[in-house]
Amino acid sequence: MKVVKLEDVLNTDQHVKEDTWESRRLVLKKDGMGYSVHDTIIKAGTETHIWYKNHLESVYCIEGEGEVETVADGKVWPIKANEIYVLDKNDEHYLRAYEGSDMRMVCVFNPPITGQETHDENGVYALVEDE
Repeated sequence: MKVVKLEDVLNTDQHVKEDTWESRRLVLKKDGMGYSVHDTIIKAGTETHIWYKNHLESVYCIEGEGEVETVADGKVWPIKANEIYVLDKNDEHYLRAYEGSDMRMVCVFNPPITGQETHDENGVYALVEDE
């Protein structure tokens, strides 16, 4: 059994910050669960290009409002608290948080990440085989 407190992750190497988002990585590859879990903030009024070529992701919104636009078809999916979206086809997408509303998301990745990943120029997390 393991218990992880968000307060213990804040401002550590498991708290990764970028211009449009910050990710507090709670469960990582090293935990041996076969997935990773992140508490992520998408900053109000921002757009982030993301394309997880190497990972599947489920995202549960617990605060705020925004939208996801899938690049392949240009479809826009409004997202608000208590809704989940599932990127089950490694979907390249844009994630936008509406003005005045940070979005707080619980993200689950398969395969799990190590905790230090950040998006490359194509919005991709590298697949890390060993830590």
